[in-house]
Amino acid sequence: MEPRETDAATARGGPLSGIRVIDLTAMVMGPYCTQIMADMGADVIKIEPPAGDNTRYISVGPERGMGGVFVNVNRGKRSVVLDLRDPEGARALRELVTGADVFIHSMRASAIDRLGFGYEQVSALNPTVVYTNCYGYGRRGPDADLTAYDDTIQAECGLPSVQRQLTGEATYVGTIMADKIAGLTALYATTMALFHRERTGEGQEVEVAMFETMAAFMLVEHANGALFDPPLSSAAYPRAVTPNRRPYRTADGYLSALVYNDKQWTAFVDAVRPHWAGSHFATLEQRAARIDEVYALLAETFAERTTAQWLELLRALDIPCAPVRSMDELFDNEHLTAAGFFETVDSPYGKLRFPGPPTWFSRTPGRVAGPAPRLGADTARVLDDLASPAEGGANGRTRR
Repeated sequence: MEPRETDAATARGGPLSGIRVIDLTAMVMGPYCTQIMADMGADVIKIEPPAGDNTRYISVGPERGMGGVFVNVNRGKRSVVLDLRDPEGARALRELVTGADVFIHSMRASAIDRLGFGYEQVSALNPTVVYTNCYGYGRRGPDADLTAYDDTIQAECGLPSVQRQLTGEATYVGTIMADKIAGLTALYATTMALFHRERTGEGQEVEVAMFETMAAFMLVEHANGALFDPPLSSAAYPRAVTPNRRPYRTADGYLSALVYNDKQWTAFVDAVRPHWAGSHFATLEQRAARIDEVYALLAETFAERTTAQWLELLRALDIPCAPVRSMDELFDNEHLTAAGFFETVDSPYGKLRFPGPPTWFSRTPGRVAGPAPRLGADTARVLDDLASPAEGGANGRTRR
């Protein structure tokens, strides 16, 4: 299947069609949340300071201010430049707030309050608004006013410590995981609040903090025995942190394979290592208790054949496996291409090949909402629209 061609002017559908979002977020956490909302049909108005979102300038792009990171997480939005320290800029934002369904920002609480757009001030203008705060640290703790970025929160939530158990060195993981997971959390929290409003007509304030989000994320499995009172073990899931948990080296490359449950283990032993049958690794419980030994034995075994030979055998046995791919290889991946995952979008600065929404809806499908805007590209039009607002609420809808 060829990549879908998406015209920037295509009428938006999707499950969030008709929702208007006033987006005061920057960098990645908040913009990733609102990018997904735009792909799902929301009208996202990105409010930028005169210098623009810093993310415009941190990666390669076809022109200044249109770096790849910015273009990806701000696609399909409208850019409005407002200086909120200027009375006219603040007035314009207050007008936009009255027609919004969602107000989302990533400033510290003290900063947004100084500008006059804290929750109490915004909800006074629009009582039904869903107001989402994206913070580094939640307001109820002593670190509330600390600056935080992805690296900061990776350190706080234990990721480098886990990496040290795997590799012997404390390292960050090779993706801005905290930003993206917190962005997804902000998305589901905001849409849950919209669902509540749909049922009751009530707006509310939502808070999503990167540290609390990542602490919850890391402790899903790593709480382990520390979950109990008194603790039964330290906080760590042994299989995830054993140094031998890594892609296996084959005769000509690397392979990911997980011979995990008893059915898979038996099939592998019968096909490859019959003399392991009936050993003290026969059950999942036994293997979990001696996971380092299991991984070491498998590492020796996988070195004996090529990656292609192992993929053929393991897939025939229904054992999860995959070659170790580079990021560039994803753009030519047979499965993603056949699934129509990539969407080609025309823009004033050239063609763009976006990874599309990973979700599927039978009645309200989302799609890449269009290219990212140049700085301030929509300021005049959006402000002109304020002079002739539609009847009812946001986008002409009548509120409850």
